Amino acid sequence: MTNTATAHVAWNQIWSSPDSRAAWETPAPDVATYAVTLRQSLGMRRVLDLGCGVGRHALMFARAGFQVAATDMAESGIDELRRKAAEEELMIDARVATMMELPFADASFDYVLAFNVIYHGDPRIVGNAVSEIRRVLRPGGVYQGTMLSKRNRLYNVGTEIAPNTFVNDDDRGDDKSHPHFYCDAAELVVLFSGFELLSLTDEDHSKAGSWHWHLVAERLL
Repeated sequence: MTNTATAHVAWNQIWSSPDSRAAWETPAPDVATYAVTLRQSLGMRRVLDLGCGVGRHALMFARAGFQVAATDMAESGIDELRRKAAEEELMIDARVATMMELPFADASFDYVLAFNVIYHGDPRIVGNAVSEIRRVLRPGGVYQGTMLSKRNRLYNVGTEIAPNTFVNDDDRGDDKSHPHFYCDAAELVVLFSGFELLSLTDEDHSKAGSWHWHLVAERLL
């Protein structure tokens, strides 16, 4: 079986460069906005930043007083997060770990974030990641994340290695040449069948045609 869980190899190289890291140090606006809701309205404290990169969101949550854990398979990203956390004397449980086997007990978190993360793989990998997210969330806990939309300019571009999963050898952007999984709204609802969707929008990111689903969902009992 072909290994499609390879995105961390490219990102490990990206996070090794200070110039490349600079573009990934500012929290996403919708995550920053929802953090206020988590603290003021929902009273949630235990946070997991899954696929944390260099820690832009993990650091933001820790600065706001949340109890934070963070995981990524790219060691250079985790190293940078640990360095920044130490500089600011922030307590963050930062670990190198795969999204397919999270090193935490069931119901460990009130909130899990996976921003531009879990679509890096084939349907089996994506489904496994969603199952792990649900497992480590407490019942009633909240997931916030993104998925690639079939409106994205790179859907159907390159080699389809699994259903709705493409490798684009001609793409020379940050994503390099590793698998990406795309879905429409109906497929996304099925994928997150263990959750109640609280919000779902299809948004164009910084590059024209870079459509991503943005979702917030509550773990069902």
